[in-house]
Amino acid sequence: MDNTGREPYEPEGSRTEGATGVDQAFLALERELAVFLRRARASSGEMAREVHPELEPAAYGLLVRLADAGPQRATDLAAYFGVGKATMSRQLRALEELGLVTRAPDPADGRAFLVELTPEGRERFRRVREARRNQYAQRLAAWERSEVAELARLLRRLNGTDPGPRSGSAP
Repeated sequence: MDNTGREPYEPEGSRTEGATGVDQAFLALERELAVFLRRARASSGEMAREVHPELEPAAYGLLVRLADAGPQRATDLAAYFGVGKATMSRQLRALEELGLVTRAPDPADGRAFLVELTPEGRERFRRVREARRNQYAQRLAAWERSEVAELARLLRRLNGTDPGPRSGSAP
């Protein structure tokens, strides 16, 4: 049992390796992530269209990052998302053409530019994000607040943006 008094989720046979020698827990993880990612892609497409009918679904994540982290260099955005500079440039150009982002010289380095949301981009994104958060709240209404926080923490760790405990143990 975990600290909530519930049994932790473990698919049947997840503690042992199956006949193929594959850990069933990792198979279950793969299965659940595949469903989650497919739904997330579809949802990103819907949210992108709500921000602007011509917005590419992949570019929605850029708006999230810019809203949360503020102005960023294109190279920093590319590194954060793990994409190439050409891909990032194409997506940022499309966002600029839609009037959602703008580029301004970086005060710390006149050769570089910072990308930031325009006032229109910020407002359009804010409305969609607020609606999305309301959907999350409805979908997770039966969850304990600590479970929602734990899910966020584990996803942050899976995404590599939170290394987790620093006890020196192997990941």
